[in-house]
Amino acid sequence: MATTKFYLDCRRASEKTHNLRINICQHTKTAAYPLGIKLERHQWEPKTLSIINHPEAKFWNNYINKRKVEIDTLILKLEDEDAQKLAAMSATEIRDYLVSKLSPADTPKKVQKPKEDPNTFLKWFDRFTARKSGRTNDIYTATRNRLVAWLGEEKLGKVKFEDIKISWLEDFEDFLSQTAGVNANAIHFRNIRAVVNYAIDNEVTSYYAFRRFKIKSEKTRKRNFDIDTLRRIFKHTCDEEWQQKYLDFFKLSFMLIGINVVDLCGLKKITQGRVEYLRAKTHRPYSIKVEKEAREIIDRYAGKELLVNFCESYANYRHFYNNLCKGLKEIKGQLELEELTTYWARHSWATIARKLGVSKDTIALALGHGSHDVTDIYIEYDMKEVDEANRKVLDYVLYGGVKSEAPAKKKRGRPRKNATPEIEAEVAA
Repeated sequence: MATTKFYLDCRRASEKTHNLRINICQHTKTAAYPLGIKLERHQWEPKTLSIINHPEAKFWNNYINKRKVEIDTLILKLEDEDAQKLAAMSATEIRDYLVSKLSPADTPKKVQKPKEDPNTFLKWFDRFTARKSGRTNDIYTATRNRLVAWLGEEKLGKVKFEDIKISWLEDFEDFLSQTAGVNANAIHFRNIRAVVNYAIDNEVTSYYAFRRFKIKSEKTRKRNFDIDTLRRIFKHTCDEEWQQKYLDFFKLSFMLIGINVVDLCGLKKITQGRVEYLRAKTHRPYSIKVEKEAREIIDRYAGKELLVNFCESYANYRHFYNNLCKGLKEIKGQLELEELTTYWARHSWATIARKLGVSKDTIALALGHGSHDVTDIYIEYDMKEVDEANRKVLDYVLYGGVKSEAPAKKKRGRPRKNATPEIEAEVAA
């Protein structure tokens, strides 16, 4: 029997919005039934086949589900009346049959939309989230999903800003604590606070429970490998080619001073021996010298339009990132590691650099940190010290040591306190 399924037609990648359709499948062929709804890519969740991050998501989800029921009912009715006829029909013929039977009056444009309170928390949450893109949009969507899991879509849709009291936040905190840790849950509260501030700025509300509700946090555990473990990772060769690709991605991230995944995937070319780009997180210019070891990996995975082809075979960055995490998890098991993510590459680079005597200021510059003064954008930093630090780290990890590793001569007199302090590098950014 013919089957149906929703899909968002994203073939024209250059367009901001895409048509939502129902696919009619018959004999391995398909025909599309348009629903007259246009959505941005982030407003469609293919796993649950539902509209998200849309100010009228509830209304449209009700509409498309009703439409699918109508279509499936007509197909079942046709099968009951004449199964042979249905079996002989093509997907296009079934689609045309459905078009002739469905009422044209019940189109999205002519359906009377229910009146909603424009100043509900959820309304402004969705409006605020729609302004975000990429990973940031995903994080806010995750918060929305947790709120829905707690209250349900309907009840959440009725919440006003005046309802978000300390007791409301504490109840949500209790709910979150059942499945995640303090720091993970803190992200959700920061997102809620951002939406409340956004509403205040738009003069929607003046109620602000976060004056008294404190977002809890815990000291983040260290995420760095000791030198022996790191060397073991670099010497490891995977049995499967697809696993080796993700391991090489981790190695390249480390060699490029713990570059973030989204930045590495977006690199276009090497200019005068360096990769230069705007950090996705801060939108600030940055430059890294490409050492010979990193160049070998880059040449191995040379991309057509991008510097490396890691992302080119995937639909989007998110799809690649999910597969990267799965691949590193497989390798983690092979090496019997506690964890293996690109964050560990970044933390490990910073920790080793500090161990080798690199100053905290140079490490901060290497990781793209520093002040956020507007004038900083116009300053062309001398990256010589950063280049030397990276070379020192790579020599130590890959070849067993550097000259500067020799212990310093003992000086007479009273020893300084904390002469070699252990660093908890600020590398998560």
